[in-house]
Amino acid sequence: MKELLLPKSVFTFLKNIKKHNNRVWFNANKNTYLEQYDSVIHFADILIAKINQHDKIETPSGKKAVFRIYRDVRFSKDKSPYKTHFGLHLSRATKLLRGGYYLHIEPGKCFVGGGFWGPSPEDLKHIREQIAVDPKPLRKILKNKSFKTHFGELKGEKLVFAPKGFDKNHPAADLLKYKQFLISRFIPDSVMLNPKGMDEVVNFFRAMRPFFNYMSEILTSNTNGEPFF
Repeated sequence: MKELLLPKSVFTFLKNIKKHNNRVWFNANKNTYLEQYDSVIHFADILIAKINQHDKIETPSGKKAVFRIYRDVRFSKDKSPYKTHFGLHLSRATKLLRGGYYLHIEPGKCFVGGGFWGPSPEDLKHIREQIAVDPKPLRKILKNKSFKTHFGELKGEKLVFAPKGFDKNHPAADLLKYKQFLISRFIPDSVMLNPKGMDEVVNFFRAMRPFFNYMSEILTSNTNGEPFF
């Protein structure tokens, strides 16, 4: 039988820490945590290698990709000291390749995601200007069968009305309202715990590429299509 790249023990640990989210339990089970953390890092290392076959990843290793399990509770009402999931983020390389891949590992809540969570005001303004000039390329991507099959629709926070400086009746007003440009897809635990689960994750990330490439192009060129770099 083919070995699982992501062992069941990772999910068992996450279920347990959700029940016992305190320092006493965690310290008593620190070795178990470190074993599961290493498993996720190993998974991330292989994932980076596979994605690098069709994209350029800046994140150098699985250890750099996997987020710490310790929560920053300074400004949170929830004082639980530990996350109940493992998250890993892979950045694309160079100024020409924008966007990043995210994998969330949590029992019953696994998902892949990507996009632009908090674009700078300058980038957001530029994205909107580019869309306003010609929304057809983005609409084509969002209506593509592969995009709709994998992700359904573009997600993210939106304004109620068209942003300041843009005509409220602009034909692309629905797209100009976005403050975030996100794509995601829920993944059943059974897929993540399947020996082929890695390939499923890679396929989802590959399906993000047309969207990422479009965003990379408009963020690295002016409204005339002339490159900045």
